[in-house]
Amino acid sequence: MDANIISTISETVTSEVFAVWFLIGAALVFFMQAGFAMVETGFTRAKNAANIIMKNLMDFCIGVPMFILIGFGLLFGEDVVGLIGKPGFDIFTAYENFDWSAFVFNMVFCATTATIVSGAMAERTKFLSYCIYSGVISALIYPIEAHWIWGGGWLAQLGFHDFAGSCAIHMVGGVSALIGAKILGPRIGKFVTDKKSGKVTKVNAIPGHSLTLGALGCFILWFGWYGFNGAAATSLPQLGSIFLTTTVAPAVATLVCMIFTWVKYGKPDVSMCLNASLAGLVGITAGCDVMDCFGSAMVGIVSGLLVIFGVWLLDHKLHIDDPVGAVAVHMMNGIWGTLAVGLFATTSAPDSEINGLFYGGGFHQLGLQALAVISVAAWTAVTITITFLVIKHTIGLRASVEEETRGLDVTEHGLVSSYADFMPNSISVFTGETSEESAAAEIPADIKIAERPHIERSSTEKNKYTRISIVCKQNKFEVLKNELSNVGVTGFTVTQVLGCGTQRGAGEMYRGVPVEATLLPKVKVEVVVSKVPVETVVEAARKALYTGHIGDGKIFVYDVEDVIRVRTGENGYDALQDRDDS
Repeated sequence: MDANIISTISETVTSEVFAVWFLIGAALVFFMQAGFAMVETGFTRAKNAANIIMKNLMDFCIGVPMFILIGFGLLFGEDVVGLIGKPGFDIFTAYENFDWSAFVFNMVFCATTATIVSGAMAERTKFLSYCIYSGVISALIYPIEAHWIWGGGWLAQLGFHDFAGSCAIHMVGGVSALIGAKILGPRIGKFVTDKKSGKVTKVNAIPGHSLTLGALGCFILWFGWYGFNGAAATSLPQLGSIFLTTTVAPAVATLVCMIFTWVKYGKPDVSMCLNASLAGLVGITAGCDVMDCFGSAMVGIVSGLLVIFGVWLLDHKLHIDDPVGAVAVHMMNGIWGTLAVGLFATTSAPDSEINGLFYGGGFHQLGLQALAVISVAAWTAVTITITFLVIKHTIGLRASVEEETRGLDVTEHGLVSSYADFMPNSISVFTGETSEESAAAEIPADIKIAERPHIERSSTEKNKYTRISIVCKQNKFEVLKNELSNVGVTGFTVTQVLGCGTQRGAGEMYRGVPVEATLLPKVKVEVVVSKVPVETVVEAARKALYTGHIGDGKIFVYDVEDVIRVRTGENGYDALQDRDDS
């Protein structure tokens, strides 16, 4: 076969393969919505989980029509809907030459920008207000600055390079998140303020309810990022290089963060390391196609430290409440990733035509990158500030104190909880042993409690009924239940609680902030006794719970004035006895 024919066939096949990969990449970017939803849900409290999920869903569902009607025309100067109004419009031929692949790809990118904001403003933003400003971002703010960068605008003409959106997407989302969180104000209880001076005197940690969900979201985002960064690759060598840099930067960032938090706080911080993975991904996004392995590693090192600094800066200096670290991850590392192109870009990367400062390219490219950061940040800051202030002074931006306290799931969406089998104060007890500390142990002979006088009870006596409240580890419940049954106590009330003793839960750190009190999951078992001696119940409980370690539990003993059986009206001693009603 003729060599020219072979070459033509090869080019055609390659072109078709990359066209298919481009759409697969768009699907991966869409799947990142699930990642954002899981990260934000896991890093916030359970009472707001459904609200967070709904906001991430509506980011995309509002963003799509806004981008179709307004955004795409501003981004590329092509009015899709406007074709309908042209003379002689024919629905079968009007879109014949339209690039639908590019349209869909940019549409999912647009939705990603709006999603970033929800995490920083989580747990206290009105749902309607959120929907409005999400639509403004998709219709106006993102498309105009993206036109400057990707739509043939002035930054593109100058030679600015942002391959996949460190500046156009992540920095814009992060700047919007910073301003939104500042205008909105912190969550109730995040900061302690001196009443006289008005200054913040203490920062409180508010841990998220599920790092499991947060980790799942992080892995989903990392997976989707291969499409986010790699979908626009034009050759197989370039695609391979992009996959390499997209892997190295977040891995190094996470490793650096783990080492730093381990040394700084005594233990590696899980939530911060998850943020560091995302920070490394954001940092490499602009230059993933023009950097080599060394450059991506350098980006990762700085990203891993920058995300820690960013969280500390917002908490301790700026006093801006960002529950998920969106500003530190997206804004700060979006800026860093954009500038890093001017430092580490190299023509040794496949299809790269740019050399950064450290590869002999001088300050020219770095200057262009800095110019873009300043101009895009200014555009975003002005437009999003106007948007938030208009919303704040019209329909309101923040939920009421009562709504925030109860949780947005129930007040905004009518859900007691997004977890179907969860009810407040319900019991869900884990009965398996978890460590040697939970094993049964014999109570030493020298550890005794003061003897209580034994009181003979009769059916006519009052004020002789005793309530015994036992707080213990969840995994000791079955043992305790069996011991109580053995001494004749068969009726009790069980609730699941959170709490700590006077040691305040051992004082751990969460995202660089001391946790005021580590509230550990406990079980509270309450019984009221009359026939069974109090001392017998207490000793049975101690026998069941004693391990000799901190956290074995507490036993509280109270006098009860009277007991009344609702069905029969019996009171006192008789109301507490089992009856055969057959």
